[in-house]
Amino acid sequence: MSSAPAFGLNAPQSEAVLYMNGPCLVLAGAGSGKTRVITQKIAHLIENCGYESRHIAALTFTNKAALEMQERIAKLLKEPKQAKHLTVSTFHSLGVKILRQEAKHLGLKDRFSIMDSDDCFSLVQDLAVTTDKQLIRRIQNAMSLWKNGLIDPELALRNAVDEEEAVAARIYRSYVATLSAYQAVDFDDLIRLPVELFRNNEEVRDRWQRRLRYLLVDEYQDTNTCQYELVKLLVSGIGKKPMFTAVGDDDQAIYAWRGATIENLKTLQIDFPNLHLIKLEQNYRSSTRILQAANSVISNNPKLFEKALWSEHGLGDPVKVMAMDDDEAEAEQVAIMLSAHRFERRAKFSDYAILYRGNHQARIFEKALRRERIPYVMSGGQSYFDRAEIKDIISYLRLIANQDDDPAFIRAVTTPRRGIGQATLEVLGTVAGQWQCSLFEAVYKGALEDKLPDKQLLPLRQFCDFINNLESRASRPGPSGSGENAAQVLDDMMEAINYEGYCYDAFDERQAQSKWQNVQEFTSWLKERGCGGKDGEGEEKNLLELTQMVALMTMLEGKDEEQDAVRMSTLHASKGLEYPHVFLIGVEEGILPHKGDPDAPAETIAARIEEERRLMYVGITRAQRSLQITWCKRRKRAREFTACDPSRFIKEMNLDVGDAVPKEEEKITPQNRLANLKALLQQPRSTPTPSND
Repeated sequence: MSSAPAFGLNAPQSEAVLYMNGPCLVLAGAGSGKTRVITQKIAHLIENCGYESRHIAALTFTNKAALEMQERIAKLLKEPKQAKHLTVSTFHSLGVKILRQEAKHLGLKDRFSIMDSDDCFSLVQDLAVTTDKQLIRRIQNAMSLWKNGLIDPELALRNAVDEEEAVAARIYRSYVATLSAYQAVDFDDLIRLPVELFRNNEEVRDRWQRRLRYLLVDEYQDTNTCQYELVKLLVSGIGKKPMFTAVGDDDQAIYAWRGATIENLKTLQIDFPNLHLIKLEQNYRSSTRILQAANSVISNNPKLFEKALWSEHGLGDPVKVMAMDDDEAEAEQVAIMLSAHRFERRAKFSDYAILYRGNHQARIFEKALRRERIPYVMSGGQSYFDRAEIKDIISYLRLIANQDDDPAFIRAVTTPRRGIGQATLEVLGTVAGQWQCSLFEAVYKGALEDKLPDKQLLPLRQFCDFINNLESRASRPGPSGSGENAAQVLDDMMEAINYEGYCYDAFDERQAQSKWQNVQEFTSWLKERGCGGKDGEGEEKNLLELTQMVALMTMLEGKDEEQDAVRMSTLHASKGLEYPHVFLIGVEEGILPHKGDPDAPAETIAARIEEERRLMYVGITRAQRSLQITWCKRRKRAREFTACDPSRFIKEMNLDVGDAVPKEEEKITPQNRLANLKALLQQPRSTPTPSND
């Protein structure tokens, strides 16, 4: 075994990087440097083990994590260009890559469509013949869990425990058939279909096993049945030593509700008996007191693997727990405390995070922060471009820009309704599959005339003629040389589709008004940019150029802006992030742990509490220097106050009560905050308490 490929690794990290004798599981506690291990291992494989970068794949769960990993690997390599040939991606991106290259083996055309959640919602709505959004979401969720569990519609129907599940299974059967007819796949199919392909086609599986010779899996505890099966199929060949490193933490498994299973950690040891286990327990993020609280809480869960985090960062600030009178007092106190703490520590707003169990807790805190003039950014809120009405208009623009965009075609041709239903689209999809062409192109194929009567065919061709006309106008050179006036083309399009009328026909007046107003704001914004911005001094754009600009903005919108603002986030969205100072709010029974079904079997309740405890552990371990926890004695629900109890997890933190709970008179009021600030202003500037001590 050679020496470590880079200085600065501790002994277990170095062992994880250098181990090359088969499958390896790295149990990486929170803040223990797992990304560093993965990136250093990839560099080691290329620089010291003779692997070509094109034969290595690293899989993670977010595009952001994949991008960061790729950038870090490039800095470690002697020839940074080699990083470009690596496969560093999410599971779903790898699935797309496999499907694009192997489409013919699955009966898909090369340019198959990927339906987004909204497109699928509309399809389920049609199949279920209901407008009950809750029911549609439940059916969607059930279908997603079935697909991720590799359960086909017939098995789902046989296993149905009640009539609602049986109805969902029958809709699932129709849904799968409809997607197939549309030559389309949904998000879950991006992994399910490659698994089915590799199971059934040895030649294709062997080709991908030769292509990807070493596999690294990040956040392994978040894998579902389908993802684990894909990993197994990629690394297990006859007479082939499985070469992979899985990195994960059983204490941070918080996604059971979307199909992830902690059982995959157990199964890994059974499927790969020669699995080499390495634990990373040194934490480089948090102070000792924070880690003691985290270790104490998680020790109440049954353990797959024993491990305890430790740190060389010193004891650090005491973890504080504060009882608040009610939710309004909680929001007000946290805003005041945050402001005072920041002033005292000479810190930045971006050093702070307010973490909570559910999005509904955020609203009252937003008000309090605005009152205190504290800037903040939200994680996990709805994007402007995710509003259904905006996506409807964008689907027309996408189709004008690219007639091969099948999901845009399906959305535009059915919104507003123009007498083109699911049966017509299924026939169209069949013809598109036969001709290996887009749905748009299939509309003009002679074969369609034999399959559809005029009353179904004519609305399709009229719609496509309309899009063709807009496309020729949108790209036609105008007086400025850039194309016909974008505002005029847009106005004509909006008038022709009568979206305002559709809103008032399909929704109640208040909803319709809101949706139409959003659409007007969006089209005004587009026109401004088409004319060169508000001042008219920017470059004039035609409608095609505007559409490309919008497409780019929708892709980039998820990126965090580097601004000096407090981060507000759900606990789920905070995983993988860290902040010098954390306020963990609403830590009460019924919120954290979340109130589940009290009539559920004891085993189900126990599993839910264990997952909620892991969520608490994730929240605690986001904090680097200080952690303050709040709970309310009573909380307003439907205009009435309900008494609340502190979460069981607070007791499980095993804090020194003297340190943890401030006396009633020590609570910060606006008056004593002012006195504190005056006192601080009189202190000499040479002795501040730094925020990164």
